[in-house]
Parts: sequence; C-alpha cells; structure tokens
Amino acid sequence: MTQNITNEDIKYVPYTSELQLPGIMSLIENDLSEPYSIYTYRYFINNWPNLCFMTMAEDQCIGVIICKLDKHRDALRGYIAMLAVKKEYRKRKIGTSLVKMAIDAMKKQDADEIVLETEYTNLGALSLYHNLGFIRDKRLYRYYLNGVDAFRLKLFCKGEQANEKSSNETICDKE
Repeated sequence: MTQNITNEDIKYVPYTSELQLPGIMSLIENDLSEPYSIYTYRYFINNWPNLCFMTMAEDQCIGVIICKLDKHRDALRGYIAMLAVKKEYRKRKIGTSLVKMAIDAMKKQDADEIVLETEYTNLGALSLYHNLGFIRDKRLYRYYLNGVDAFRLKLFCKGEQANEKSSNETICDKE
C-alpha cells in the first residue's frame, strides 16, 4: 500500500472532530512506549484542538502531533506531548512537517519556548528535533514507565536565547 502512495497523496489536516480520535489513538498506541488513557488524549485535544495536526493517506491517519500551550512560570510554554508517524511512512519528512506546523501554530499564539521529552535512545527523534533548533535541556532519569531515561528538549522562540541557540530563522524569530 505505501509503495503506491506518493508524498503528493499525503494530506496534512487539523483536528476537527472526536470522530478522528480512534485513528489518532491507534497510531500512538502502536508507536509510543507510554500508554495513554482516552482522558489524556481528550485533555490535550479538547483544550488545544488548534495544536493537533494529522497526516492522512487515503482515509488512514499515518501521522499525528498533539500539543498544548499554557503559562509556565513567566513564560508562555508550548509542549509537544505526542508525535507519531506510522513506521512504513517514515523517512518522508512527515514528522518534521508536523513539528513545523505545531511550532508555527504556537508561535502565532506568542509562545516563548517549546519543550518536549523523548527517550534518550530515540536517535531519530533527537536528530529531528536538533535539526529544528531544539537543544537538550536536561536528562530525566527513569522518566518513562519502561524505566528508560529521557531528554527534555527546548526550543527558544524569543529573545536573546533564541538568537544564541537557534540558527534556523524560520523556526524562531530573531529580535
């Protein structure tokens, strides 16, 4: 099936309906190491539906990013909660495109920074985020339920830190 689907056949769409939730949940359950309840999905999607984007091939969800944006101390912090791309569709820049869409949406809402956690062994994710200007903020020991450590990654979107840390001007504004 994936051999016949070209990048032109892949569509990026915003979340619009609870009817999309089963496809999102199925993809994430197959891809991520953490189990999430329906309440976790609903917490993010119902509060920040404009920060959930999907990639569709025909009628199937093959990629998703779920985020939030709220106050953290004195900053407006974006958070990438979940990112998944179906295995057979990887290496097509789908994950990168989804992350860029989420970053752009958060920046339009005036995000100061964006954070996420990923397994320290997930070299593909670490490379994807590094290429988009994220830096390693800290190592979180035994962070995941499976006992694996995580890195917290951070992208500065404003101010002097963004100027120092990011060489990608399309991701962060230079002030």
